[in-house]
Amino acid sequence: MSTIAAKSIKALAPLLDRVLVQRIKAETKTAGGIFLPESAVKELNEAKVLAVGPGAFDRDGKRIAPSVQPGDKVLIPQFGGSPIKVGEDEYSLFRDHELLAKINE
Repeated sequence: MSTIAAKSIKALAPLLDRVLVQRIKAETKTAGGIFLPESAVKELNEAKVLAVGPGAFDRDGKRIAPSVQPGDKVLIPQFGGSPIKVGEDEYSLFRDHELLAKINE
């Protein structure tokens, strides 16, 4: 896992068609108020988009706009991406085409 010596994740600007996401943490408390141990909480494949690159180029040199924007919720693959750690926080960089779906709420 890459460790970045940046003071803030805002210092990272994805290039081309890359998308910076942070995995959404699963609930550690049930609806009834019971706290679950970490071993019982499954990691979610949902993430929040924090930053998006300007887009890749097609064969004619025209820029292809990314399919997501900062603030969007997306479904990410179980494995893949480039993990990044800033301080204690963990993030991932994915290419736009690696994202599985955009979650509309």
